[in-house]
Amino acid sequence: QVQLVESGGGLVQAGGSLRLSCAASGRTFSNYAMGWFRQAPGKERECVAAISGGGGRTYYTDSVKGRFTISRDNAKNTVYLQMNSLQVEDTAVYYCAARPTVLINTNAYEYRHWGQGTQVTVSS
Repeated sequence: QVQLVESGGGLVQAGGSLRLSCAASGRTFSNYAMGWFRQAPGKERECVAAISGGGGRTYYTDSVKGRFTISRDNAKNTVYLQMNSLQVEDTAVYYCAARPTVLINTNAYEYRHWGQGTQVTVSS
């Protein structure tokens, strides 16, 4: 079993930055692809970014390309999401998730373990 705990959310003005962290405990962290998902009120959960088990491959949804960076430190069992140039439209609950394979996938149902979520609110 893998437990995930997110941190780093909060309230920020448009144009600002936040860094989300997700600490994992349990099985060998590098065996898991990791994803950051977000869900805004009334909207479906979407994959914002994902990273392979070794960190060599990444994915970003179009709306965050050039602004968000996903990274991982397998020695610390932690995945990060650096969010720059934040926009009001980025407001959502952000979740990290672990997929029991090293390969990236953007579908939420492919991820077996989920954190509790952290709120990100961007004000205009």
